Amino acid sequence: RNLAGSSRPRFAGRASCAPRHLAPRTCAAGRFSFRPEPDPYCQAKYTFCPTGSPIPVMKSEDVIEVFRLQAPVWEFKYGDLLGHLKIMHDAIGFKSTLTGKNYTMEWYELFQLGNCTFPHLRPEMNAPFWCNQGAACFFEGIDDVHWKENGTLVLVATISGSTFNKMAKWVKQDNETGIYYETWTVQASPIKGAETWFESYDCSKFVLRTYEKLAEFGAEFKKIETNYTRIFLYSGEPTYLGNETSIFGPTGNKTLASAIKKFYYPFKPHLSTKEFLLSLLQIFDSVIMHRCFYLFYNFEYWFLPMKFPFIKITYEETPLPNRQKTFTGL
Repeated sequence: RNLAGSSRPRFAGRASCAPRHLAPRTCAAGRFSFRPEPDPYCQAKYTFCPTGSPIPVMKSEDVIEVFRLQAPVWEFKYGDLLGHLKIMHDAIGFKSTLTGKNYTMEWYELFQLGNCTFPHLRPEMNAPFWCNQGAACFFEGIDDVHWKENGTLVLVATISGSTFNKMAKWVKQDNETGIYYETWTVQASPIKGAETWFESYDCSKFVLRTYEKLAEFGAEFKKIETNYTRIFLYSGEPTYLGNETSIFGPTGNKTLASAIKKFYYPFKPHLSTKEFLLSLLQIFDSVIMHRCFYLFYNFEYWFLPMKFPFIKITYEETPLPNRQKTFTGL
């Protein structure tokens, strides 16, 4: 089974990735019928959502402040190191005026970023094995020092308690159906307006979806600049290769299966320093010299013919949404 769960959920709806031999304009992460239990093989170095709690029901008349939270990825371990590279993690904060309590809500990987980006190659399994679930985490409190010291903690909107409760219901549905983390945004080039082949599905996308939903519910956002980290791969027209069964199954394509596993081999976890440096050379050879990348997306494998500049981390503005007006009597 090629995922983090104990059984494979069916698609409950997704962006079309047809025609099957070509990439769409654009392919988005799929929605699924349920969230499977993580496979015991998948282990987190840092426990997911250790202080998580249910989202409370707010009183309708409450006034809730909404905060934009952003800090360098793994700031608790490396401080501002990744902040210098603009590799940032995003979250949302809330403060109840009635109770004075505040809360943090974020969406991230169950088993850390590496597991979501590349698979495990298990000797007893033909296909690569993925531990790539992501999920929402809600807990009481906002760690002011964590967000302010090297990042951002700023008020972006004020909403009613009833709007917060509507959002809470939406978060539950979003979290049960959007379950797999996607690291990469794949585009034809860095030029503005270039073709986007595949969209990422990560912490910032959850924050952006939540802001959009709040605007839909009538929230009015402040006019401030909001930037987000995105990791791009640049490639020509992607080619659809097949799914786990068609590639790695009993009647699969053994040559293609071998090529995909060979590509993923240098990315395996727990390498020594010597092995890591050797792996970097192999990755450079595959991606830069041979211009080859195998992407796993919505349970399907795609070949990306890589092109310059190959990979890029950006930190660009995505504006806060405008309040959506509703009209009656139409």
